[in-house]
Amino acid sequence: MIIGLPKEIKEKEWRVALTPAGAKALVDKGHKVLLEREAGVASGFPDSEYEEVGAKLISDKKSLFGKAGLIVKVKEPLPSEFNLFREEQILFTYLHLAADKNLTLALMKRGIVGIAYETVQDHQKRLPLLTPMSEIAGRSSVLIGAYFLARHKGGSGILLGGVPGVLPARVLILGGGTVGTNAAKMAAGLGTNVIVMDIDPYQMRYLDDILPPNVSTCYSSSYTIQKLLPSADLVIGAVLIPGAKAPHLVSRDMLSLMQEGSVIVDVAVDQGGCIETTHPTTHNNPTFTVEGVIHYCVTNIPGVFARTSSLALTNATLPYIIKIADVGYRQAFIEDQGLAKGLNIIKGKIACKPVAETHGMK
Repeated sequence: MIIGLPKEIKEKEWRVALTPAGAKALVDKGHKVLLEREAGVASGFPDSEYEEVGAKLISDKKSLFGKAGLIVKVKEPLPSEFNLFREEQILFTYLHLAADKNLTLALMKRGIVGIAYETVQDHQKRLPLLTPMSEIAGRSSVLIGAYFLARHKGGSGILLGGVPGVLPARVLILGGGTVGTNAAKMAAGLGTNVIVMDIDPYQMRYLDDILPPNVSTCYSSSYTIQKLLPSADLVIGAVLIPGAKAPHLVSRDMLSLMQEGSVIVDVAVDQGGCIETTHPTTHNNPTFTVEGVIHYCVTNIPGVFARTSSLALTNATLPYIIKIADVGYRQAFIEDQGLAKGLNIIKGKIACKPVAETHGMK
């Protein structure tokens, strides 16, 4: 199979979907890898490293899309790329269709086979292709929150870990999954007081076992969130319902309960966000303020940690890319039902129920 590896064009998206090691694994299996020039440079992988392992460099994105049967990306296609796709071409990337009806309709119109990293499952119903980026986003969210709490960025001027004689910041994490767990680890390591909210008692018991004493768990409800918001210096949105739009756990009215200069980092923004006032931002303009509360809602947080992210992503996706390339997507789905869960659209139809329900479509 011919695998196309285009350069990402989303603002400040420096990741690449396949490292030279991943390209070599595919070439060694007899497949052809086409790389758009400089696709890996921002992640620290020059074109020469891809050429050394047998990948072919392509200067024209249109030509790459025209030749490849399988397009492997990091982020969802942007409007300038929509018309490059052709019927039955396979796209394997983070799609997050529930958050973007226009993207859903555009890809349906092109008749492609869209497989989303974020809904692929393993045999234990975990999300193996979402996990590495969730780990990076979760850890990054605390660093980001710490930065925007600084007074020169409009924050309240609180240092997350405090100092002797001065209390540390209070961090509230909405969701105890991969993002929330990694955020809690990072925040706890900096010495903050952390509360992780979830509705899964087993997950909360697990977190109580593995996290240090400065992390507490709390059952999530609207009432409890309202009680905790006034004392939170940093709120991290970490809620995920696979394939579906994230529920709003913090309403606009609730923001008035928070202290001026406090910070929200809504990692769930890719799926619509779990804060009602959330809307997508970019690395160039990452924040906005509502009711005195700073909102950071960048949709591709791991993109700025490009080398770590690209290595972690390839480690996770490569076995699935090889399987699709070796036997085709139909047989790959038969052999791996978890991979079949990744199918979101096919030949003009939606194949992921949460996406269809979110958009009121069949």
